[in-house]
Amino acid sequence: MSAYRDGDKTVVLLPARLSHAEEERWVSRMLQRLAAREMRRKPSDAELLERAADLAARYLDGKAAPVSVRWVDNQNSRWGSCTPADGSIRLSRRLVGMPSWVVDYVLLHELAHLLVPDHGPEFWKLVGQYPKAERARGFLEGVVAAPRLAAPDPALATQGADPAKR
Repeated sequence: MSAYRDGDKTVVLLPARLSHAEEERWVSRMLQRLAAREMRRKPSDAELLERAADLAARYLDGKAAPVSVRWVDNQNSRWGSCTPADGSIRLSRRLVGMPSWVVDYVLLHELAHLLVPDHGPEFWKLVGQYPKAERARGFLEGVVAAPRLAAPDPALATQGADPAKR
């Protein structure tokens, strides 16, 4: 049994053998667990600013100094954005519940943009100082690609995975 967010949807996976009453009870329980897990993983805007300052000190020699960092709901095609002129960073609320090292990567990416506005070699050199940069990029690419993947053929699960044996 598990529950997770898929964009604007919540997905709860349960065994098919449950009765309707058991299903309702487990859906409620799994939604409570998911909400609790997300609350643990959703730092406040003040905590994000503190986290950004720490990342800037560790990986950018303290050269990037954000004035504000906040969660936003209006970024559906970006994970984050920044305005170098006023030092503000915005993170998509879609990151809530993702591993902290992924959120840190997006923060560092935006911090690097406070120093270098484009995605040229100098920018990627700064971002590359974060030890989990490639891993986080792969994680985010997987999140983007997952909805486009075809659902597995249910017949394969019941008849065996080898189509040649059908």
